[in-house]
Amino acid sequence: MTSRNQLPARSVDAVIVGAGQVGSLLAARLAAAGKRVVVFEAGPERRAGGLVSSQIWARQLKGTPGCAESVGSHALGVNFNTGQGGGGSALHHYACWFRLHPEDFAMRSRHGVAADWPLDYEALRPAYDRVQSDVGISGDAAAEVWRPAGAPYPMPPLPVFRQGELIAAGFAAKGLRVAPLPLAINSIPYKGRPACIYDGWCDAGCPTGALANPLVTYLREARTLGARIEFEARVVRVRTNADGTRATGVDVALRDGRVVFQEAALVIIAGFAVETPRLLLASANGAHGRGLANSSGQLGKRLHTHAACTIFGRFPEPTDNHLGVNGGQLVCQDRYGKDQGHGFLGGYQWLIGHALRPNDLLGIAGGRPDLHGAALTRFMRDDAAHVGSMTMVGESFPLEENAVSLSETTDRFGVPLARLTHRFDENAVKLHAHASAEGQDLLRAGGASATWQGPLVGMHLLGGARMGKDPAHAVADEFGITHDVRNLMIAGPSLFPSGGAVNPTFTASALAHRAAEHVVGRWSDLFG
Repeated sequence: MTSRNQLPARSVDAVIVGAGQVGSLLAARLAAAGKRVVVFEAGPERRAGGLVSSQIWARQLKGTPGCAESVGSHALGVNFNTGQGGGGSALHHYACWFRLHPEDFAMRSRHGVAADWPLDYEALRPAYDRVQSDVGISGDAAAEVWRPAGAPYPMPPLPVFRQGELIAAGFAAKGLRVAPLPLAINSIPYKGRPACIYDGWCDAGCPTGALANPLVTYLREARTLGARIEFEARVVRVRTNADGTRATGVDVALRDGRVVFQEAALVIIAGFAVETPRLLLASANGAHGRGLANSSGQLGKRLHTHAACTIFGRFPEPTDNHLGVNGGQLVCQDRYGKDQGHGFLGGYQWLIGHALRPNDLLGIAGGRPDLHGAALTRFMRDDAAHVGSMTMVGESFPLEENAVSLSETTDRFGVPLARLTHRFDENAVKLHAHASAEGQDLLRAGGASATWQGPLVGMHLLGGARMGKDPAHAVADEFGITHDVRNLMIAGPSLFPSGGAVNPTFTASALAHRAAEHVVGRWSDLFG
């Protein structure tokens, strides 16, 4: 049962900051091992039955209000990429669940860019398999010829509707392969959750429970196992001993205005790629003065994202583009190779056949910002039902200058806002130009009579507290335990040294599962 800002217990085994995907997973794993766990979530409680399939309503699920500023030549869309409240950003995510490829873990060794991960694919493979079984993924592993080795998907793929069929014909005409998109969405009933009804409201939170967001998976499990979940409880500082080598707990601002201290043996920061470095930078101590766990100077640095754009086409026949799911129906990773001889390094994938809405995110009208007035009316009347779309998700490499830093502006608790600085490197700009031209050509090959595209945008937030073997160049180790403070742990995509060209939620979840197994198995050695 959800608590209502109870006074902190004298001490707990683990405090977790953030009730999103990885925070919820870790809470469930630790509670299952008998640990006393409390989760502090800055946003409000959400319940699956209270979610509404409305674009206007869904906006309240997105962003971290009053927490961040975004600047730079390619400023990042914080409201699209983040979330606050029960479920976090995973409450409105599109459930495209891919594994990173083995090559993604060794980009520095193989290609001289980014940094190597402190583990390889085979080390993470068992965790991918376990998480896949937990949440359920629909797909066709045999058809997905690019997929790394692993257990087959537990559910068959979701259906392909007319939009997907038309676009797939263009890929076939150009000699490119497609496969069903692997989705953490039920194609059949799974673990008490119903099959999808294909009405395309994924980013409004999925009130049926067919999409595996934390409200119906790990957060629910954590509650059942006895973890205490506190909503509207913002952690404002991580406390340490005098020399900053051991975390003692956290200061929490409660909904009634009190700031209280919660003692814990283990502190886990699962606040995503903005709030995690923000909190640690704001928890500066006398040891280094640059933020907590930051002797490397890498905290907040090398924020990165995927280079993305959406391609649209008008087809002669209706595309039934209202059917399906937001993430898409099909995927092509034939362009995932790192050096394809086009003057840039890095790969990309195509997510094909999104369920579209009239406006707003993935909106038909939003795809034509050049039209207004009578021209927009004609377009919506004559063309909207004939639109097909797909999105390019491309690789970009972390630049040290792309960073989360602290603003001079503070929130109502006196904590500095996060300031996000970002630009795409020239390599990502070239990748985008090449892929967007290819995308329009593919839609024309499928019969589109007119094509257009959206701008280069950032999709997914990664980095800011990267993991690595060398404490001089990384914030945390392969389990997310910080090199400087051995009972302080980071979870989520902020750990990623590089991002490949796939959506990050599956990998972040696998990392969290592996980390939970590690700390539970060695609890007395690490924190006893």
